[in-house]
Amino acid sequence: MDEMVNNSIRREFNKAQEILLVCHLRPDGDAIGSLIGLGLALETAGKTIGLVSVDGVPSTYKFLKGMEKIKQTAIENYDLIVAIDCSDRQRIGLKEYLDRPIINIDHHATNNRYGTINCVNPKAAATAEIIAENISDWGLSYNKDIAAALLTGIITDTIGFRTSNVTSRTLNLAADLMSFGADISDIYRRALVSRSFEAVRYWGAGLNKLHKQDSLVWTSLTLEDQKKTGYSGKDDADLINVLSSIEGVMISIIFIEQPEGGVKVSWRSQPEYDVSKIAMEFGGGGHAAAAGAMFDKNLKEVQEIVIRETQKLLVNKQHS
Repeated sequence: MDEMVNNSIRREFNKAQEILLVCHLRPDGDAIGSLIGLGLALETAGKTIGLVSVDGVPSTYKFLKGMEKIKQTAIENYDLIVAIDCSDRQRIGLKEYLDRPIINIDHHATNNRYGTINCVNPKAAATAEIIAENISDWGLSYNKDIAAALLTGIITDTIGFRTSNVTSRTLNLAADLMSFGADISDIYRRALVSRSFEAVRYWGAGLNKLHKQDSLVWTSLTLEDQKKTGYSGKDDADLINVLSSIEGVMISIIFIEQPEGGVKVSWRSQPEYDVSKIAMEFGGGGHAAAAGAMFDKNLKEVQEIVIRETQKLLVNKQHS
């Protein structure tokens, strides 16, 4: 990371006493792990912290020490705001804070550098990797709980070190976190392997509606599916990772109806297909091989639009 950026972040951390950290809407393991990891590091350094995830904490990550500190609203005044794993201001969810100075820490290629200070590295495998790599340069230190949270972020965003952006640096940082007491086998099991009965039933609802056309597969998860299976999350319970493992599939998509209205779309692709470009066309973002967007239209309309545009990407790539 740029030395000037690190020096600026360290200066702001030293100067501030009350620091608000907030992650993106519908948080994943990287968002939650990074939020807790950096938050606990700042608290250990004597800072008063507020940790906010507007959509709460997915049950998968409630094993992490420090998750009990996460609230869904910010009720205090803060000297400094840190946005974690958020590619743009709108994904923060706290509209009352959007006009404040913000330290933006993220690894999404689609990040629009909205912060007063931007610590953005698209080459990093996870935002947690950025924090782990630079935490000492920011004047902070590790303990077991901090290390476990950051390792959770790295493991989940790389699907267990399986994504194409994993480097030797990623693995070395994971080893460093293990040396501080993070239990990699326990984290792997809890974050990637274990699923609730309701989540698996939810998978069944999606798999029952699975469609395939050439090298594209897609399915949908409706509010009725949530109700019937008892699944309480707003996400797909990581079903997208199951779809992306299907042999011969280049791109997989899941359409998820949201309780507050609208449809969330998640794409996964093989490395040669950049689905973030499609997501950005619809106001979303993410990575080349993993992206998402929100739509205000109904499920049928969204499916027609998204499948059409995704098929264009497949066809154009085949003819390029």
